[in-house]
Amino acid sequence: MTLFGTAGIRGPIEEVTPSLALSVGQAAGESGETYVIGRDGRETGSALAAAVEAGLESVGADVRRVGQVPTPALAFASRGRRGVMLTASHNPPADNGIKLFVDGVEYDADAERTIDDRVATDDSRLASWDEWGAAERLPVLDRYREAVVSYVREQFHPRDAGTETETSTPNNLLEGARIAVDCGNGMGGLATPQVLERLGASVVAVNASVDGHFPGRESKPTPETLSEFSAFLAEGTFDLGLAHDGDADRLVVLGPDGDVIHEDTILAVVAARYTATSTAGDPVVVTTPNASARIDERVRAAGGRVERVRLGALHEGIARERDLAGESTEIVFAAEPWKQIHTAFGGWIDGVVSAAVVATLVAEAGDTETLRAPVTERPYRKVSVECPDDAKSESMAALEVALPNAFPEAAVDTDYGVRLEFDDASWLLVRPSGTEPYVRLYAESDTVDELVGDARTVVETAITENR
Repeated sequence: MTLFGTAGIRGPIEEVTPSLALSVGQAAGESGETYVIGRDGRETGSALAAAVEAGLESVGADVRRVGQVPTPALAFASRGRRGVMLTASHNPPADNGIKLFVDGVEYDADAERTIDDRVATDDSRLASWDEWGAAERLPVLDRYREAVVSYVREQFHPRDAGTETETSTPNNLLEGARIAVDCGNGMGGLATPQVLERLGASVVAVNASVDGHFPGRESKPTPETLSEFSAFLAEGTFDLGLAHDGDADRLVVLGPDGDVIHEDTILAVVAARYTATSTAGDPVVVTTPNASARIDERVRAAGGRVERVRLGALHEGIARERDLAGESTEIVFAAEPWKQIHTAFGGWIDGVVSAAVVATLVAEAGDTETLRAPVTERPYRKVSVECPDDAKSESMAALEVALPNAFPEAAVDTDYGVRLEFDDASWLLVRPSGTEPYVRLYAESDTVDELVGDARTVVETAITENR
């Protein structure tokens, strides 16, 4: 039985039922532990939260209800205890999901397997009748928003060298900035506009009412779903546009012309800033195999290095690098496309912090074009090649040999698919989809069409031979 994907349990409500939520609560609960429970704005969230709560209390755990909050706010509340978030993130409104946290970090693969096994064996683990847990309300949203504001002020508020004298008032980091935020009728509407305003910005929020039907647009922010927001930006006088998914862990950044700025460019800019301002001798950025080499370029230029981990496992990559760390090593940032972990703030993906950090970087630079100017943006392609699920394993094994043979000049990494890196900073990644019958090709190069064409021929041949 495999309940967990790359971001917790997620699926249509016919699968993510109250019965399953009850079982997961009982499987995850530990007697004497305290759990915070939050949910996004989906119509099914209240019932699922109640079911998880019943499961946790029935095995002796105590519950703190935080209500409707962004996923990062739930993670913030789980510091020093455990947490459960009912969310399907950017999925359609009929879906929902369950994500588990401990001390501000998502459960790792081993912890998820334990839950899987307990649910599969129907191990109810009921506590004695007089040892069941209790629940109470725990307001967290105001504390979370203030923590984000304080963090950004601490990161960006300049002080005179060698003194504690402030050279500007901390409230005006975004003074004069005009920012539009598309909250997508999700949980970002409860945090991002308020945080940006506290930092001094003039904010216009659209689709800011929480509505589990997502009437303003689809929950997943893409260039297509953000078309109306893009037009709104282009017709206005904004410095920046920001957009969230349903639970506000993702962030999409748009320029004042309404065009989406490539997610890897944003990651490169933020990673370079954290690297350059780190006092560690060995600053490290953790990212994923599908992230652009432009991140590596900017981090190296700032004096750091990049390490990669499988998609959806940034928290595991941070833990791995910390285990390997020397005395001078610091994990300064972790990110995959659209998702960022600001390690000095917490161990969770946080789109609200990302919004505030990116907005402040734009304000410092003067505009989005100046901010992104140091980043070399090569043409990028993502291609899907049909591959039956039962042929993925043998096809990928064949590609570990065939792709290096086809591109002998490239450096090869086979930890998470097959990643080829070239001397001119071009790169290619081939990996199987975890949810669909495809093998994915990601490539970035000045001659990207040629690179993808040659690689696709190799991939299609391997799939045909291993069907």
